[in-house]
Amino acid sequence: MRILVTNDDGIEAEGIRHLALVAAQFGTVKVVAPDRERSACGHAMTMRDPLRVKETDFHGLEGYIVNGLPVDCVNVALTVAWPDGCDLVLSGFNNGPNLGFDATYSGTVAAAMEGRINGIRSIALSMCVFADGAPFHYETGSKWLEENWGWLTALDLPELTFLNVNVPALAWPEIEGHRFVAMGRRVYEDRVERREDPWGRPYYWQGGVVVMRPDMVGTDVWAVTNGYVSVSPLSLDWTNAEALARLVSGAKAAT
Repeated sequence: MRILVTNDDGIEAEGIRHLALVAAQFGTVKVVAPDRERSACGHAMTMRDPLRVKETDFHGLEGYIVNGLPVDCVNVALTVAWPDGCDLVLSGFNNGPNLGFDATYSGTVAAAMEGRINGIRSIALSMCVFADGAPFHYETGSKWLEENWGWLTALDLPELTFLNVNVPALAWPEIEGHRFVAMGRRVYEDRVERREDPWGRPYYWQGGVVVMRPDMVGTDVWAVTNGYVSVSPLSLDWTNAEALARLVSGAKAAT
């Protein structure tokens, strides 16, 4: 199996090392990742600046450092590292959750999305730590992936579908198993805060307080809150089929 490993936390991040070393047990791995953290860049790509690529030894694996975004890394990889294509794109382990609407902002998820756009089976993986200073427990993510690799990488998925996996940042014995779940609700309140610099000039800091809905059973937020690894199939087709059918039906009725 030919495997591309990437992330949005940068090539020096601990999570990508754990992910790549697990993947290397199951195939030939090449790592192509950003030169620095590129979190919350979404599905952006570099269009008006050159992309520089530097080859590197990544813990004994073939690696490349890119001065771009996660989507750039996937596309560069399919030119430089895997010119004949690969069988699997893994993005992560992200050092934080990508639950609910986080998926729309996440560079980690965007890399998996880009892999699927290129016709490759793709999986985004994240470690869900919620408190500053709490351990990420990457070893838990590694163990879960190693034990579940077979079915996870062989699931019969519809066209244009990729997986978003979130692992609770817990010690291994505390993991309850995994659940196939829908995208939940994880939003940010008061996300823009006004501040002043030392000269009294205003500036704005974006972030906000996270609000989760763990009561929505069958969602990724609910699963992770209850100690389960969440596995969510996401689609590249954003069409709201129900709304489209209603609109088409209404248009026909009006004619």
